[in-house]
Amino acid sequence: MDLNSLDKINIEGLEVFAKHGVFKEEQFLGQKFVVNATLYTNTRKAGLSDDLTASIDYGMISKKIVEFMQENTFELIETVAEKLAQKLLMETERLEGITLEIQKPWAPVLLPLKNVSVKITRSWHEAYIALGSNMGDKKKYLDEAINSLDNLDYVRVENVSDFIETLPYGGVSQDDFLNGCAAIKTLYTPMELLDCLHRLENEAGRERKIHWGPRTLDLDIIFYDDLVMSTKELIIPHVQMHLRDFVLVPLAQIAPWVRHPIFGTTVAELLEANKKDYIKDKQFI
Repeated sequence: MDLNSLDKINIEGLEVFAKHGVFKEEQFLGQKFVVNATLYTNTRKAGLSDDLTASIDYGMISKKIVEFMQENTFELIETVAEKLAQKLLMETERLEGITLEIQKPWAPVLLPLKNVSVKITRSWHEAYIALGSNMGDKKKYLDEAINSLDNLDYVRVENVSDFIETLPYGGVSQDDFLNGCAAIKTLYTPMELLDCLHRLENEAGRERKIHWGPRTLDLDIIFYDDLVMSTKELIIPHVQMHLRDFVLVPLAQIAPWVRHPIFGTTVAELLEANKKDYIKDKQFI
């Protein structure tokens, strides 16, 4: 999510008396905190209509901040900021991102300082997940994977392609695959999302015995915003997605306009350019 393209609503200097801190005295007696928040959204519709329901009610947000900080106790203001950002993003319609600064002016450090603070920015991210199965009840595995994705704490499934039957990829003798793609919004980082996908695969009985071998469930991150990353554990965009019709066909059904952040071409253009034929039957199921 490109927060720079969005409008901002600012809340500055919200004072809250709450009980957060490492020391028992802080958690018992409490102290003053000051919260600054920048809400990233699109105010165009509200500005044209003069309708509060088309924007974000900063009074409501301020009340939620106060209630959260007074109803919870954490040792670290880092945790206060993280948990509060997650709560507001999950519960506030049209809120795409948030910058939170939690100030602790009475921090007990026994030195003459004006303030201690933590400042974080968190936002929703757009990601595309490829799904595949070629063992047992394939459609059931994919349907359950979609449902499990949508039930993850910080994931919203936005769109799901139809499923297509495809030939095996990689030269290993095995049953045909059922493949699809899902568009999601998530608060997870790429590595956190990968861990979640691996957990769902394990819950479906996935065994990693043969490279490109049969599997009950295969979940891959294809795109994550416009991110380009390469680590031992994860490469984004998926390194071979542009060569795989079984990824491009369902992905083009739900996101033909999305551009590959390295090649600069759309999913529809990548599909047109890819002449390899791994699709057994290009009819959607």
